[in-house]
Amino acid sequence: MLNTHYEDKYAQQAILRLDIGGMPREWISFESAAYYYAKGLVGWTHGEPFKVLHGGTGRSGSPTVMDLHPVIAVKGKTPPKRIGPPPLNNPTLFRRDEHLCMYCGQAYPKSMLTRDHVIPASRGGEDKWSNVTTACKSCNSVKGARTPEEAGMPLLAVPYTPNPFEYLYLLRNRHIQADQMEFLRGGFRHERLF
Repeated sequence: MLNTHYEDKYAQQAILRLDIGGMPREWISFESAAYYYAKGLVGWTHGEPFKVLHGGTGRSGSPTVMDLHPVIAVKGKTPPKRIGPPPLNNPTLFRRDEHLCMYCGQAYPKSMLTRDHVIPASRGGEDKWSNVTTACKSCNSVKGARTPEEAGMPLLAVPYTPNPFEYLYLLRNRHIQADQMEFLRGGFRHERLF
C-alpha cells in the first residue's frame, strides 16, 4: 500500500485524467492516479513528474517509489464514449463569463450575478449553454422577458458550450499546474478563458 501523506500545498492539486486518445475526462486524486499506475493502465503522460509517492518494500527488498505526472492517459477496455455537453450550473457559467455581466461589462461577486436566458424561458428559450449568459441582477431585471435586441441591450460576447478541455479548466480554475494548463490550452476554442 502506498503512503499518500503529502504536504498541505498538494491538497488543492489534482491529476488530469485523459482517455487513451487524449480526450480530457476528469480531475482525479493522487490515490486514483496511483491505482492506474500500479495496474499498468497509464498509457502515456504529459509533463514532468511533480509528486513522488513512497510505498513499502518491493519483492527485491528495495523501497517502492512512484513518480506521478500531472496529466495521464488511461488505457481502458471500453470504447470511448461520445462526450456530451457539460452540466450547466451557475458557478461554472459565471467562470465561463469571467464574473462579468455580459450586458454592462462590469465584474461582480457571484452573489450579485444571475443566469439570464438570451431567448427568455417564458418564450421557449432553452436552459442550455448556448442560450444562457451571466447578467448582474440589475441588468437581468431591466432586460426582463425580452431578447437583448428588444431590450436594446446587446450582448458583449456570444454564449457558447465549453468543450471538454474548456470545461475541465473551468472546474479547476486557479488550481491548475503549468503542464496541465499547457495541455488544456491546446484544445481551447474560446480565447476569453485565459
